[in-house]
Amino acid sequence: MLNENIKMLRKSKGLSQEELAVKLNVVRQTVSKWEKGLSVPDSEMLIKLADELDTSVNNLLGETAVTEENSELKIIAAKLELLNEQFAKQNEAHRKTKRLVSVIFCVISSLVLFVEFFSWIALYIIDRTPDTSIAIIGGSDGPTQILVAEPTINPIVVILTVAVIILSVSGIYRTKKRS
Repeated sequence: MLNENIKMLRKSKGLSQEELAVKLNVVRQTVSKWEKGLSVPDSEMLIKLADELDTSVNNLLGETAVTEENSELKIIAAKLELLNEQFAKQNEAHRKTKRLVSVIFCVISSLVLFVEFFSWIALYIIDRTPDTSIAIIGGSDGPTQILVAEPTINPIVVILTVAVIILSVSGIYRTKKRS
């Protein structure tokens, strides 16, 4: 890489090996060996060589073109990494919110279902009250009889509640954090 850069930069400056050697106070064979890759200039000579060829040592060593491309790529990569990190944080916040909503719906639906069945259980199993009850309430003109209907399980409420529980559990499972 260094040997090719020396040769290319020397030719682009319109210098012969002999002319470059004179400017660097070395013999022509030294420049020839550098260009053939048989030897390399020491650090001090590398600085002089870069000055004579109007370039930087990094460019002479072949690092500038790669470094510029790499630095652009590094900048783009850093921006992408930042965007990915922000996107991941946003997704994590959305996941947690969805999970919390699913848990809340599951708990509320379970409570509704429990209350619905508990009222039925309390009436038919625990109390063993008759199917219908008559309550007598005192009124201003005399006692009034009121027919109190027995509590029943509302099938629509039960079906909707079970559906919400299933969807909530599904939402809880889908929003589970995966390692």
